[in-house]
Amino acid sequence: MIGTDDGSEPAVPSTGNGATLVIVGGGGFRVPLVYRALAAGPFAGLVSDVVLLDALPARAHAMARVLAAMPGTAKPSLRVESRLEDALPGAHIVFAAVRSGGADGRVLDERVALAAGLLGQETVGAGGISYALRSIPDMMRVAEGMRALAPEAWLINFTNPAGMVTEAVSAVLGQRVIGICDSASGLVTRAARAAGLHLGASLEGVDYVGLNHLGWLRGLQEPGGGPDHLPALLSDPQRLGAFEEGRLFGPDLLRTLGALPNEYLFYYYFHREALRSIRTADRTRGEILRDQQGDLYPRLTAAADPLAVWEDARRERESGYLAEARAADEERDEADLAGGGYEQVALRVMRALLTGVRAELILNVRNGTTLPGLPEDAVVEVPAGVDQQGAVPLPARPLAEHQLGLMAAVKAVEQDTIRAAVHRDRDAALRAFAGHPLIDSFHAASAVLKGYEAVFPSLGSTWSR
Repeated sequence: MIGTDDGSEPAVPSTGNGATLVIVGGGGFRVPLVYRALAAGPFAGLVSDVVLLDALPARAHAMARVLAAMPGTAKPSLRVESRLEDALPGAHIVFAAVRSGGADGRVLDERVALAAGLLGQETVGAGGISYALRSIPDMMRVAEGMRALAPEAWLINFTNPAGMVTEAVSAVLGQRVIGICDSASGLVTRAARAAGLHLGASLEGVDYVGLNHLGWLRGLQEPGGGPDHLPALLSDPQRLGAFEEGRLFGPDLLRTLGALPNEYLFYYYFHREALRSIRTADRTRGEILRDQQGDLYPRLTAAADPLAVWEDARRERESGYLAEARAADEERDEADLAGGGYEQVALRVMRALLTGVRAELILNVRNGTTLPGLPEDAVVEVPAGVDQQGAVPLPARPLAEHQLGLMAAVKAVEQDTIRAAVHRDRDAALRAFAGHPLIDSFHAASAVLKGYEAVFPSLGSTWSR
């Protein structure tokens, strides 16, 4: 992971003692990753109190057992709440990782799309639009609660689809929301390792640009300048075969693009193959996770060693990530299963906001004038500098035409989806489905929207009339 606290940058003494972190979705599966980093190591002592907020308190209490079993010299205090009104007062930082509709909602997102002959994926295409139509209203309520009860707090958003959710809630919170995802920084880390580079904490030589789950690494230099190492990497099949994205996309496509795509672009560049793989699978990704974790929370509650139960479940979960892009006998690299990305990005952002110690990370932030071909209020995923004033994009080279074309098309879909979710505008929702590059028919768009209205009755019942 670029710029993490594994020796690639000096540890900074914390001045955030006494800060309160509220985790919305506090019963979520990845909460222990965050707490473990707060309990020991360079982030220890950054906050003194952690509040787990979950609409299902039993889940949060189960996760609290995992956290209590973790080792650490500076473990924050823990509290579980079920209402925003009780959790938010006094918050300095709010992490949000909400799965609106739960595991069953994800399965329906996938299955309704597949029934319409479309890609069934959680954040890409029809499934991503459906998910956003649920998650955006829920996150707008969180943002409005923060504005009323914790107006000085910062929201660090992981709720998917992260770019759309971050852009929607920025209408309430302005610059006090930052979206994170670890897929872009993971790509840069793996590419730098394959190129033999040590990037440290600076993103000065990293040319990455895109939207959440849709971006490209276009240049890779040593901090301070020097030659671009990416062309040599892209022309070396052996080194490409040593990391996830190199194997995923293959040397021919990468040579053609002259860039390394984010792993989620597999669904665009190999749409037919991805759709065929998902349609012929016995279970969707959501069904696999639902089955894997169906009894997880009762087991965490009953287990003598809940931490070990959670660790086993984490590794099983991570091993199946993007399985449709790999051969049946191909396993993920051990480095990809070790965790350490998601929480490191979040905690480096939090430390910068609390202490003013500047960090450079790939984040979901307001575009402004960074990419002139996109709206200024659009949220983009680019390298950014973070301090106590918030996150500001670093300068970026102009987009190539094929990058701008795809980003502009998907951004238009995202903004229509936000309009549909916030204003309950069915025409905007239909326009979003019909305009998505992975939905090739207005009839298919109409059918899939009707399908989602049938399985999510609250969706159809709340459209403005």
